[in-house]
Amino acid sequence: MRKNWAMQHLIAELVLDGVVGFDLGTPPQVFNAARRSDHDRFYRVHVCGPGPVRSTGGFTVVPDYGLEELARADTVIVPGIGRGGPLTDGTLDPAVREALVAAHERGARIVSICTGASVLAAAGLLDGRPAATHWAWAGEIAPLYPQVKWNFDVLFVDDGDILTSAGVGAGIDLCLHIVRTDHGQEAANRAARRCVVPPFREGGQAQYIERPVPQSAGIGTEPTRNWALDRLADPVSLEDMAAHARMSVRTFTRRFREETGVSPRQWLLRQRVSHAQLLLESTDLGIETVARRSGLGSGTALRQHMQASIGVAPSAYRKTFRPVTQ
Repeated sequence: MRKNWAMQHLIAELVLDGVVGFDLGTPPQVFNAARRSDHDRFYRVHVCGPGPVRSTGGFTVVPDYGLEELARADTVIVPGIGRGGPLTDGTLDPAVREALVAAHERGARIVSICTGASVLAAAGLLDGRPAATHWAWAGEIAPLYPQVKWNFDVLFVDDGDILTSAGVGAGIDLCLHIVRTDHGQEAANRAARRCVVPPFREGGQAQYIERPVPQSAGIGTEPTRNWALDRLADPVSLEDMAAHARMSVRTFTRRFREETGVSPRQWLLRQRVSHAQLLLESTDLGIETVARRSGLGSGTALRQHMQASIGVAPSAYRKTFRPVTQ
C-alpha cells in the first residue's frame, strides 16, 4: 500500500556536480506552489549536497544543507546531471550512495528527474525496477545499467516508493503527479495554475521525441479540445470533434496525436477520469452522479476506468481526499 504523504513533509533535493539548472529549479517551483491557501504550503524543499557544485548552465550551486539532510527527508529528489560520473561510467561518491540507500531503507520516497535516474541506478536503487529517463540517453545508459527495466518512451514511471521521469519538462509532470497523489486533483490544479503549466499529462504518455510543435496557440486542435472540455458530460464522439475542427476524421486524429501525443479518444477519457476525480474530492455527489457528470455513463464504467488509470476505486479515492468527519 502506498504510504500516506498527506501531512506537510520535507523534500531534500540532492545536487551533484553537473546538475541541470532546469531540473534543479523544478521541484522548488512546483512544490512551493502546492498550498492549502496562500500561506499554508504542503511541502518544504531543502537543497542539499556534499558541497558547492557546477551546473551545466555555467553557474555554481551552493546548497544550504549537507548530505545529512537526506536522513531527515520524507522525499529525496535527484535532478538531472550532465556527462560524467553515474551517467557515463557508473561511478558514484560512496558517501552519496550511502546516504541515498539509507534514506530509501528508512522509508523515504526517492525521485529522480531526467538523467538523475543514473544516480539512483549507480546506487543500486533501480535494480530490477522499471524506470524512465531522457530518451536521448537510451544508447548509453541502458548498457551501463542492464539490471534496470528502462522505459524510454514514457514521461514518468511511478513504482511506488521510487519514481523517475524523462527529460526536462517531464520533471514538472512528475512533480505535479506527486502533488496529485499526495493531496488530490484540486491541489495539483492550483499548483499548475501558479506555475502556468498544464495540470495533467499522464505518465504513460509518450515522450515528445523529435515531434513538431504547433506553430501557435489557438490553431490546430486546441479550440476543439477546449470545446470538448466544456462538454464532458455530453456524448462527444470522434466524428463530433473532427466536425468541430472542420477536418476529416483521419486528418483530425493525426493532428491531434501530433499535438498531444495521444489519440482523441484516449485524451477525452483521461479528461473525464480527471474530472471525476475532482468531483469525488470536492463534492458529496453519489458515484452514479459523478459518473454521469464526467461523461463516463455509469458507476460501473467509472470504477473500471479509475481502477485502470490510477489503481483505486472511486470510493477509496474519495476516502483518501475527502475523509468523513465525525
